[in-house]
Amino acid sequence: MKRIDDAPLNAFHIRVAVYTGGGMFCDGYIIGSIGLALPLLTAEMRLSAVWEGLLAAAVLIGIFAGSVIFGPITDRIGRQKVLVADLILFVVASALQLFVTEPTMLLVLRLILGVAVGADYAIAPVLLSEFVPRRQRGGLLASIQMIWTVGLVSAFLVGLGLQAWLGADSWRWMLAGSAVPALITLMLRIGSPESPRWLISKGRQREARRILDKHFGPEYTVDDADTSTSPTRVSYRALFSRRYLGRTVFAGGFWFCQVFPYFAIATFLPTITEAFGIGDSAGELLYNLLLVCGAVVGLLIIDRIARRSFVIWSFAIVTAALLVLGFWPTAPLAVLLPTFLIIAFVIAAATNLETVYPSEIFPTEIRSAGTGLATGLSRTGAAISTFMLPTALDSLGIGPTMLILAAVAGIGIAISVPLAPETRGVFLAEAARGSAPQTSSPASSTSTHA
Repeated sequence: MKRIDDAPLNAFHIRVAVYTGGGMFCDGYIIGSIGLALPLLTAEMRLSAVWEGLLAAAVLIGIFAGSVIFGPITDRIGRQKVLVADLILFVVASALQLFVTEPTMLLVLRLILGVAVGADYAIAPVLLSEFVPRRQRGGLLASIQMIWTVGLVSAFLVGLGLQAWLGADSWRWMLAGSAVPALITLMLRIGSPESPRWLISKGRQREARRILDKHFGPEYTVDDADTSTSPTRVSYRALFSRRYLGRTVFAGGFWFCQVFPYFAIATFLPTITEAFGIGDSAGELLYNLLLVCGAVVGLLIIDRIARRSFVIWSFAIVTAALLVLGFWPTAPLAVLLPTFLIIAFVIAAATNLETVYPSEIFPTEIRSAGTGLATGLSRTGAAISTFMLPTALDSLGIGPTMLILAAVAGIGIAISVPLAPETRGVFLAEAARGSAPQTSSPASSTSTHA
């Protein structure tokens, strides 16, 4: 029998990537839509800096709750059920933002949307990783993160168009617009199959066999090493056991340190560019363009260079660039703008690792729990950074604020050097159960091909 890890890439794999990626597009759109909407609703509702921070961070707070709660639930009841249910919540909560009349209503809806987004983070990349061939696994997992970036940038571009068309009241349509891609994705997900790896881990071999026969063929099976039925009760305790603690710390830690500066800058991009004297929309457009370019390049190189090298060197470059902005905030535009764009390009490229690493380094029975916990920790960082950024800018100024972001990126290096494993090209079961932190040079591109 052949492993599904070695199956040739086919139309079914692409379909799974599309409907899992559709959820990530919605995630990016929901998070990105608040950036242009916030100044407009701040003026209309006369919001304080605290309310600005709360509304900017609300989705991220909800993501923490959704990912931590639904990670183990997904490992317990299955991927497919939650995959459909969270999109229903997307559609309803997105549409209701049209009818908001005061900030508390919007805060509640953004928190609910965050819960749905968090659930999707714990499910979509996990489900995709459990279907795709090992040699294309990195690229396909990275593709849904790239789609997240496209969703983020699409929200910005749609927002610009709506603002030019509808004026001050356009913020409602910016926020509610996420209902459209959510509805399309929901229709694609209805009738999607359950993960055969999860079914076998629950002793449901016949159901798994039917799915394998239909989508892969009778000659394919799942690696026994990835389908242990011993953990009958899904618990976060396993993630903090001696066996998985290092992976848990790495998955949550590197993701936290990546999104801390990413979300702070992306959410308050107009405010930050104005503070640096790059106050026109051209700077914002260039930043968003470089986000997309970085995400595409990250997708192209994810299976060509070592994961470990990618994560360490991306942190090093972003840290260095943020230090330049922090220590020299009055630099000429010829220095500030390229440095700012380097951050956008590199950080967007490296975020492709966020859907790759957590889905690879935990076994089936705790894969969603591990991914959910890592997501929750990352969104804690994103929520802290977006909540504190307006206050930090007001009280400390732009230079010290950039130094705070640089310090967090530097912590990412400190976490990744001892803990980042190498998983490129490895069978999923072996990556999850046998990978160990590598102690070789960060620049090493050596990987294991089973």
